[in-house]
Amino acid sequence: MRDFTKSILGATLVVAFAAGPLWAEDFKFMDGIAPRAGDNPLTEAGKYKKDCGWVIGMSDFGVNANTWTVQVAHESQAAADAEKCVKKFILLDANFDQKKQVADIEDLIAQKVDAIIVQPVTSTSADASIEKAVAAGIPVILHTGRIESTALTTEIQGGAEHYGKVMGDWLVKKVGNDGKIWAIRGLAGHPEDVNRYNGLLQAIKGTNIKIVAEQNADWVYDKGRKVCETLFLNDQNVDGIWSSGADMTRACVDVFKQFGAKIPPITGEGNNGFMGQWVADGYDSVIAEYSPAQGAAGVQAAIALLQGKQLYKHYDYNPPGRDIEWAKKYYRDDLSANVWWPSSLTEDQLKKFYSKN
Repeated sequence: MRDFTKSILGATLVVAFAAGPLWAEDFKFMDGIAPRAGDNPLTEAGKYKKDCGWVIGMSDFGVNANTWTVQVAHESQAAADAEKCVKKFILLDANFDQKKQVADIEDLIAQKVDAIIVQPVTSTSADASIEKAVAAGIPVILHTGRIESTALTTEIQGGAEHYGKVMGDWLVKKVGNDGKIWAIRGLAGHPEDVNRYNGLLQAIKGTNIKIVAEQNADWVYDKGRKVCETLFLNDQNVDGIWSSGADMTRACVDVFKQFGAKIPPITGEGNNGFMGQWVADGYDSVIAEYSPAQGAAGVQAAIALLQGKQLYKHYDYNPPGRDIEWAKKYYRDDLSANVWWPSSLTEDQLKKFYSKN
């Protein structure tokens, strides 16, 4: 069990609180996050308000799964450190084990934390535990994966279908109505992988585009390289590649470069390593933005509830596709390939965690 207390340097807040009445409209997340349209109830004003000295717990599906999840942990911890009323922030790592996640949430409930943030391992792995936490009067904030239970207090969801469709729509324009594409997916069974892939299917529906190869590469570089090498050696005749994550995109590009082959249109993400590669090589790509600052936003949602503010139950993070000019704006040559954009981390924290020196 991992317990990250307030040890990381303080950070500027990813969200800002307006002065005045404690209404949901006063609460501003990072750019791109907005209340979901349609039926979207508000939390009861003041229901979770507590005096300073809060303990906030977080059940992470897998801190060390890849470079993005590591940064989510940094962003979450930094947001907690920046709030003087947070006495302790406890981050527990489920390591993609459903039983471990259940035990972690039960542990947080037993510790009587003031709020719990959950990144679910699967769409059902945390349901019963979340319901138990809410029944105990503990607000539960969900992000980076949906669940089937409706018991959660509030959620901030990067629209996975939107993410996959942004990539898919761009790829349709690039490969034409009859193109052949590869689909390089993330972690098998994870709700984010399933829903991103559903977004791709929505984009190609009604076309004659064929997914001629489909493999999971867990959103990591090493496995992505093995997958793309195998696919290339089996049949390099592909018109475009839908890649569900930037580390896998970098890996595929490196495979094509290794064999001296033309890089087909391939989808990307807001990762510093990918962006530097894209800017240098100039191949056809698009960024589906998925900021790790969602971790900080989850912590700030917990803080808002403990301050007595009202929040909507559902928030969506659906930014548009980003072009190479956006990549040039954010890319940092002085930082490692492992940092992701946009970030809520301070300049000092970025250099501490991701400096090349």
